[in-house]
Amino acid sequence: MTSRPAPQANKDRQRDADRTKAEILLVATREFARQGYTGARVDEIASLMRTTKRMIYYYFGSKEQLYTAVLEQAYAEVRSAERALDVDHLGPVEAIRTLAELTFDHHDAHPDFIRLVSIENIHRAEHIRKSPALASLGTPALDLIGKILQAGHASGEFVTTADAIDVHMMISAFCVFRIANQHTFEALFGRDLTAAKHRARHRRMLGDMIAAYLTQGTRAPGA
Repeated sequence: MTSRPAPQANKDRQRDADRTKAEILLVATREFARQGYTGARVDEIASLMRTTKRMIYYYFGSKEQLYTAVLEQAYAEVRSAERALDVDHLGPVEAIRTLAELTFDHHDAHPDFIRLVSIENIHRAEHIRKSPALASLGTPALDLIGKILQAGHASGEFVTTADAIDVHMMISAFCVFRIANQHTFEALFGRDLTAAKHRARHRRMLGDMIAAYLTQGTRAPGA
C-alpha cells in the first residue's frame, strides 16, 4: 500500500515551488527590462539564478511564456496598488490627485516596469494581446477613474468632459515620460528628471495639472 505524502510535506513543496517561481520572475524582470525580449537569454537568466534552463522551462514552458508572465506580474502590481487605494472618503479633486500621485510613486519606484512597457510597445503589444490575464487588467484602473469623474461631475467640481481613458492617458504620459526619456532629456537639456531635488515638484505638478484640467474647463473653439 502506497502512503500519501503528509499535508505539511505538500505545503512545503508548494512553498518551495512558489519561491522558485518568484525568484525566476525577479531575475527575468531585470533581464528583460535590461536586454529587451529579443536580447534577453534564458541561459543567462538561469546562470544568474544558479539554476538550469530546464528548471525555468519546467515552470514557464518557454521564453515567450516567461516574458508574458513577467508582464502579467508587472501590470498586476500597479493594478493591485490602485485597487487598494481608498478614495471613498475624499472629495473628487483630492481623489484624482491621490490617484495621480500613486501612479507617480509607483512608476518612480519601478523603472523596470516602464522599460518593459516600452519594450512591449516595440513589439506592438504582441504578448499582451495573447494574454487573457492582461486583457482585463486595465479595467480596475478605468473603473476607479470613472467613479471619481462621476462624483466630480455630480458635485459640479469637474466641468471638463473627459472619459476615464483620456484621464488615465494624461496621468500615465507624465509618469512614463520622466522615466522613459530621462537619459535623452538630460543629454539635450542638462536636467536629470529623476533627480531627488525635482521629485516633489514633479509630483505636485502632476496633481495640479490633472486637477486644473478637470475643474477649470476647456475653451470652446475660437474663444
